[in-house]
Amino acid sequence: MRSLVAGSLQRALVFIMLSFVLSRSFCQVVAEVNRRSYPTLGSVIRTFSTSSPARGEASDNASVVTYSQLKTMLSTRDIQLFDVRSPDEYQAGRIADSVNIPLGILEESLMLSPEHFEQKFEVRAPGKDDDNIVLYCRSGNRSNTALNITRQLGFMRVRHYKGGFSEWAEQEGK
Repeated sequence: MRSLVAGSLQRALVFIMLSFVLSRSFCQVVAEVNRRSYPTLGSVIRTFSTSSPARGEASDNASVVTYSQLKTMLSTRDIQLFDVRSPDEYQAGRIADSVNIPLGILEESLMLSPEHFEQKFEVRAPGKDDDNIVLYCRSGNRSNTALNITRQLGFMRVRHYKGGFSEWAEQEGK
């Protein structure tokens, strides 16, 4: 009788373990860990335990870079600055050292392999754990949308320059 109960408990335990292994959340964690960037356990947990803002939803203050913060990042060259405006807007005026990735192609561009990204944009591909990625547009609206897109792709530490190129040009006297 005792061995029958032990056998039933073992089968139940195996069933529970298999259910967990096959569960969607476990598969998502495994897929995230296997991505090229090999994120830390903390970033994997953060990816699946926090929700990203919906498109168009206001971002939190930790996701916003101010003019003075942007100036510091640029002066120390500790930044990956992406302009999400149209190519025409970018050509008309831009922040130095920025790379133009229009909002309409942002998602597909960030999904490129690092090699293809570097070929297309002539800069190092951003990593999902990089904390120096900053997005900007003209006034902060498109960069906020871009922020939400990048978060949905797993770039949880990306920020945006809310003042945009308009504020930059005003502050720089251009």
